Amino acid sequence: MAVRTILLLGNPILRESCSPIRTFDEESLRPLTEDLRDTLDDFRSRRGFGRGIAAPQIGVSRRVIFIDAGEPIAMMNPVIVRRSRKRILLWDDCFSFPDLLVKVKRHLMIDVRYRDLHGRAKTLRAEGGMSELLQHEIDHLDGVLALDRAIDSRHIVYRGELENREARPAAVIL
Repeated sequence: MAVRTILLLGNPILRESCSPIRTFDEESLRPLTEDLRDTLDDFRSRRGFGRGIAAPQIGVSRRVIFIDAGEPIAMMNPVIVRRSRKRILLWDDCFSFPDLLVKVKRHLMIDVRYRDLHGRAKTLRAEGGMSELLQHEIDHLDGVLALDRAIDSRHIVYRGELENREARPAAVIL
């Protein structure tokens, strides 16, 4: 469909709680999910990273995310219904502030309930990197940014500065 402009930190739409999808009509939802896919693909080809994007990041205040971490998946109205006690500590990044990295704690494992383009209810169990990614994207639907999840203000850094000092360390399970 189309590559859309990604909203940047400071745009008020990124701080809104998104409206749920109430009507599941593939014809009306497909253009949005294709725009999310195309925008994700474009960003990844230009910047070299990216696995997911949320509708508010392209200016659409609806509860839709698109993930492509090996297999593309569009999720409408995703909700985390289960979280592990174990956590993971890692550097997170975001299309809406692509030059920053933020150290956050996320749940190591989650279960997400969502609907597909046809309105069918589905549940996905995610662990490790996929768990972190889904938590990040679902946060966007509630107006929460990775910056809000920083473990403290000293763990918000410019990507280039961190990469100059050290290789980006792997996630740590807590």
